[in-house]
Amino acid sequence: MEDFIEYILQFGSLNKQQIDFIKAQTTVLELQKDAYFSEAGKVPKQVGFVVEGVIRGCYYNNKGEEITRCFISENSLVVDYFNFENSTASSEYLQAGTDCRLIVFSKQNWEDLSETIVGWDTIKNKMVQKCLFQKSRKGPVISQDATTRYLEFMANYPSLINRIPLAYIASYLGVTQQSLSRIRKNIR
Repeated sequence: MEDFIEYILQFGSLNKQQIDFIKAQTTVLELQKDAYFSEAGKVPKQVGFVVEGVIRGCYYNNKGEEITRCFISENSLVVDYFNFENSTASSEYLQAGTDCRLIVFSKQNWEDLSETIVGWDTIKNKMVQKCLFQKSRKGPVISQDATTRYLEFMANYPSLINRIPLAYIASYLGVTQQSLSRIRKNIR
């Protein structure tokens, strides 16, 4: 919980009473590897903060292939924010890539923060902007060769290399697992 409070305080000031109120609005959620935090076709119902583990954002293309779009690891907010705010069905999955522990707010509790804490909307907007930036950046540039994409992945996500399945990394890079294995072998 303290990591989460430190995270929030990067974006604004809160007093002890406000921090205690925030803590009272949360629950802890344990997700087993491969479980979903939110699913395509359903309205996202919660905002999370990753305490331990890695969540991946993924979707299925028009050929039915699973595509990994992003990875969200410790000390990051995780939410399909547009669909969460608008109560609309998501087009992607947020899935535990490893066993995960999250601090979670229900939609009502998240909204209660805005109604109760003066200045919360400013803090929330800054956190959401960072979340959206993290989800959108660092995507592999498909025009690069696969080895370059993998080297950039290693530079951008050094802590994930040995924590998540190779299938997820291959999907993110737009290569087959066999190609990724060859690339990894050639780099060593």
